[in-house]
Amino acid sequence: MKKIVLVEDDSDLFALVKYNLEKEGFAVAGSQTGKGALELCRRERPDLIILDIMLPDSDGLEICKALRNHSELSNVPIIFLTARVSETDRILGLELGANDYIVKPFFIRELVARIKNQFRTQVSPARTVRAGSLELDRASCRVLSHGQEVALTATEFRLLEFLMSRPGVVYSREQLLDSVWGHDRAVTDRTVDVYILRLRQKIEADPANPVFIRAVRGFGYSFNETTVETGSKTSAVV
Repeated sequence: MKKIVLVEDDSDLFALVKYNLEKEGFAVAGSQTGKGALELCRRERPDLIILDIMLPDSDGLEICKALRNHSELSNVPIIFLTARVSETDRILGLELGANDYIVKPFFIRELVARIKNQFRTQVSPARTVRAGSLELDRASCRVLSHGQEVALTATEFRLLEFLMSRPGVVYSREQLLDSVWGHDRAVTDRTVDVYILRLRQKIEADPANPVFIRAVRGFGYSFNETTVETGSKTSAVV
């Protein structure tokens, strides 16, 4: 089931869109304010985001920019649903990274059709990622080492999945905190070091001489790109 995050301040319109999308078989999570929208998306990991521009406490354009700059959400399709009708507004919205721009008032059937069109061209990430003896399964949230399941906490799994999915890329502690823990967090940079140590103790043959998760002095952490291979990709189904 595809999940959609809906950010719309008009309560009647919010309820109408949510009802019709759920009737079409989508799971819908949402907010009627812009505050916390980024954290909501990070937490829900949606397949698509419907975003109003003129929110009472935020600018939808700024939220769109933040989403496109977020490593975990940068590729999620965004559809603007707005009363701004000028050509300039449309162009700006698309230039900021929106995939579609729908002007109010609109027909629900058109919105549903445009959502389905986004999913037709969307490609699902590989279910499994492998690195030597290590295998991570996104669907079952399981990690195997030499064929044996490794017991990880939810946060440990998210951190490992994030790094394994981007082999060779060096991330600072701050970037890892934003992507794995989110912006609304009550943890410090040192938390990353603690979790990296725990992961190494669970997945490395010799934690003192890690093969998978490498520290880059002065910068942060990276997953060894020479060890990673991805499972076959599957095309998205509407």
